[in-house]
Amino acid sequence: MTNRTEIYVDGAWQAGVSTIEKRNPSDISDVIGLYAQASADQLDAALDAARRAQPIWWAAGVQKRHDVLMAIGTELMARAEEIGRMLAREEGKPLAEGKGEVYRAGQFFTYFAAEVLRLHGDLAESVRPGIEIDVRREPVGVVAIISPWNFPVATPAWKIAPALAFGNAVVWKPANVTPASAVALTEIIARQDIPKGLFNLVSGAGREVGQRLVESRDVDAISFTGSVPVGRGIAASAVTNMTKVQMEMGSKNPMLIMDDADLDLAVAHAAGSAFGGTGQKCTAASRLIVHEAIHDAFVEKLVAAAQALKVGHALAEGTQIGPVVSESQLAQNLDYVGIGKSEGAELLCGGERLERPTDGYYMAPAVFAGTRNDMRINREEMFAPITCVMKAASYDEALSIANDTEFGLTAGIMTGSLARASHFRASMRAGCVMVNLPTAGTDYHVPFGGRGSSSFGPREQGRYAAEFYTSVKTSYVAAGTPQ
Repeated sequence: MTNRTEIYVDGAWQAGVSTIEKRNPSDISDVIGLYAQASADQLDAALDAARRAQPIWWAAGVQKRHDVLMAIGTELMARAEEIGRMLAREEGKPLAEGKGEVYRAGQFFTYFAAEVLRLHGDLAESVRPGIEIDVRREPVGVVAIISPWNFPVATPAWKIAPALAFGNAVVWKPANVTPASAVALTEIIARQDIPKGLFNLVSGAGREVGQRLVESRDVDAISFTGSVPVGRGIAASAVTNMTKVQMEMGSKNPMLIMDDADLDLAVAHAAGSAFGGTGQKCTAASRLIVHEAIHDAFVEKLVAAAQALKVGHALAEGTQIGPVVSESQLAQNLDYVGIGKSEGAELLCGGERLERPTDGYYMAPAVFAGTRNDMRINREEMFAPITCVMKAASYDEALSIANDTEFGLTAGIMTGSLARASHFRASMRAGCVMVNLPTAGTDYHVPFGGRGSSSFGPREQGRYAAEFYTSVKTSYVAAGTPQ
């Protein structure tokens, strides 16, 4: 892997107007690099280039697009170990998770390579004689992609792959927290035989580059993953130009633990959902709603499971939980621990900064008990290795608590009852519902998204992605009578 740190605009790597420093959150003495930040002029140049390249790419045809996406995906999967190691060093994700993320990113590209060949239209009979009707999908044009730091390869992959598959051009602004991952993915895409300017990497601060990007009249669609406040700001900016938007934002995912659940399985899934990825997942289970009949036994086992998790350097053998991504994120997490205590919640374990052989942003997984659903720690997305236990007297009460939130991304239930599982699937107001599974962990070939403040716009992933990345055209043809 190269040590490239530039941005990529109009088919060329360029220095930026300034740089940011990136350090390893597992060991802050390890400087990964100084990464370029785009200027306003460079962003405008990227948009102009994308506008020119997009019709050329669409005209290249389905076989060309299939071959390019297949090549990108194949290389990502082949280099999962190498790029995954870099990802772990940059973001703090344990090595096994980093490798898995890069491999999954490759699968998004190979999946959408096949979708290129499955993009079919429809024929319809007209109510008027002598008229033929066909319905087809065409690219929306130039797509702005704004991606987060917690899945710095997989999340942009599931946006970039369908954008390119369906004939669009891309201008990508990644999170500044994970610039090396963005460069690695861009290097692979840039090596392909694609029109100059089709794909552009414009790193920079959200308040500068990001805001200018979403306000641009040269952008036809915006796909964003991030926080609710930023998402609302993007939507407000986009509506001025009637720009199409797709947004995945916050969450406060519940997991119901019923009295008929397999207790050990419930503890394993709850701990994995709450603390996997250091809790820095939009699908993390931060609200555990437990039936009172098994509450005490579940909590005892959950605390033991949390305390047994090995927190350490992302590249160290046996590490199960890496560091928090940054000093500011760690400070926010510790603030939420203080908020939970001040609200009267009982901190049963964790919640403190940990010392390790290397100086990093390590935090012990925290379990709060005796919490209420009106507490801030149960209302706000913390993005931390913190989970909160609430007690419920019945399934109906647990479901009511679970649905009492502005969010609705994922939700889970642990139960041995088919009746409860079926009712939960039908009644839980969430985009993804899991039965006897973790709330985190979704497949790449089916739709992903939520309800309420969690999502806005068409779904991501699978064949449903075409709803966002294409525009439907209905054509009427009166061919006349042959002579």
